[in-house]
Amino acid sequence: MINVPICSSFPTVTPLPISTQVCFFLLPITQYFPSPHVDNVLYRVEHPAGGYKKIFETCEELAEPIPAQVTGRIPSWLKGSLLRLGPGLFEVGSEPFYHLFDGQALMHKFDFKNGQVTYYRKFIKTDAYVRAMTEKRIVITEFGTFAYPDPCKNIFSRFFSYFKGVEVTDNCLVNVYPIGEDFYACTETNYITKVNTETLETLKKVDLCNYVSINGVTAHPQIDADGTVYNIGNCMGKGASLAYNIISIPPAQKDKSDPIEKSKVVVQFPSSERFKPSYVHSFGMTPNYFVFVETPVKINLLKFLGAWSIRGSNYMDCFESNETMGTWFHLASRNPAGYIDYKFRGSAINVFHHINCYEDQGFVVVDLCTWKGFEFVYNYLYLANLRENWEEVKKAAMMAPQPEVRRYVFPLDIEKEEQGKNLISLPYTTATAVMRYDGTIWLEPEVLFSGPRQAFEFPQINYKRFGGKNYSYAYGLGLNHFIPDRICKLNVRTKETWVWQEPDSYPSEPLFVQSPDGVDEDDGVLLTIVVNPGAAQRPGYLLILNAKDLTEIARAEVEVMIPVTFHGMYKP
Repeated sequence: MINVPICSSFPTVTPLPISTQVCFFLLPITQYFPSPHVDNVLYRVEHPAGGYKKIFETCEELAEPIPAQVTGRIPSWLKGSLLRLGPGLFEVGSEPFYHLFDGQALMHKFDFKNGQVTYYRKFIKTDAYVRAMTEKRIVITEFGTFAYPDPCKNIFSRFFSYFKGVEVTDNCLVNVYPIGEDFYACTETNYITKVNTETLETLKKVDLCNYVSINGVTAHPQIDADGTVYNIGNCMGKGASLAYNIISIPPAQKDKSDPIEKSKVVVQFPSSERFKPSYVHSFGMTPNYFVFVETPVKINLLKFLGAWSIRGSNYMDCFESNETMGTWFHLASRNPAGYIDYKFRGSAINVFHHINCYEDQGFVVVDLCTWKGFEFVYNYLYLANLRENWEEVKKAAMMAPQPEVRRYVFPLDIEKEEQGKNLISLPYTTATAVMRYDGTIWLEPEVLFSGPRQAFEFPQINYKRFGGKNYSYAYGLGLNHFIPDRICKLNVRTKETWVWQEPDSYPSEPLFVQSPDGVDEDDGVLLTIVVNPGAAQRPGYLLILNAKDLTEIARAEVEVMIPVTFHGMYKP
């Protein structure tokens, strides 16, 4: 039996007989339903009031920072800014955006200074946003929303506008990261947008295609200790077939030149299909290797380049699933850079976020947030689905792929191994790798967390000290049938979990910030933005949790609603 830490504003109760540590504000026990997975018993809340719908509503930017009301004590060493990105405009006039990844990019900032907190937000002035505001309609096609020609033009102009080709969106609503001494907001196209993180002003749009052979890059780069930025995207490879390039952008230059101008391709991964690259949202990196997981969710380039202009397609229309390929796992060395032609294979999964990967005793260990099966999970993230009443949200989620946190292990020395033998000898994992008669190496994972329709997603770790290294703790946003309603901590060694949760409260990705004098891996705090739509005065707040046990340290409440955010960073 493990004691359950109870938040101090409630009376102490008898500890629950579960193998998991849980921290939550108590509700009537009938509102909680334990997962049948005995090692990962998480309690979840029902949301019949549907307050989550508020995080998918348009808000206004702020003219100036507003003060937050602080409860608790802000750690004195928190003196920077929490930067977050997400959609803030969900319609233009009478034209709605249809998908979660369509709303126009809004940057949020919480500033810490002398124990006080201020909140500020501004729309990023991308071409997609500025033209929409100017023409009062959706002008550039987004992920799940097609932009129709201007209805005021004559019929011939409208007809020929269908044949102009694809105008790629620069709506950078997903993440923000540093390049040299600058900061860039990004989505998953070839465009990134330089922003001033002090004023939130938009500075300039950059097309990465002008510097490297890439069709687009992910919103999840890997950043080395020296500031070198690595990313991945599909490209045209050898023999006129698709491939994937790892690119690097060097750190800040002594001559103050733009590091982006010195970008280069580091190594190339082959594609499982010649003209259908897989959707890529993130990748892994250790001190000596790059890890790329190629899933069966494919982009049909013929649809993207041809039928797009004629049929009025959007990005989502160009995705399809290869139901027979399963998942291909790729490995490349970093120094010297080169593709390692081991044929690692596994069952079909969706992968959006890598948690961490590291090397140990001749193996590469890769921890992933996965969704079982080949069906594209983004099919379930249309706004109409997410804005449904709670029972309908649950029904839709029951048809979606099942989420799991999985550990895969790649053997590095397989030259002399026999067929049918498990090549993994690490004592702490049940993951296996078996050589088959055709030379493929079949990977079976160890499941680190699984709860029915309960996802551990948007993962974070102590990247500063344990990125690419053997680690113990991951932090994540808990999705309850796709609705974000809790913050989780997972011990990847013991599979213990901790949970912070409050009724009718919807948090965002938790960012870990290490304490300056921290010794342990989890010495630090988690920063997350929480929305409580039912609050009478201050429905949005920054929440600071102790990363060790997810107990609350402080919160900074503001008198405005805050829509959903995806990713971000803490800028010291």
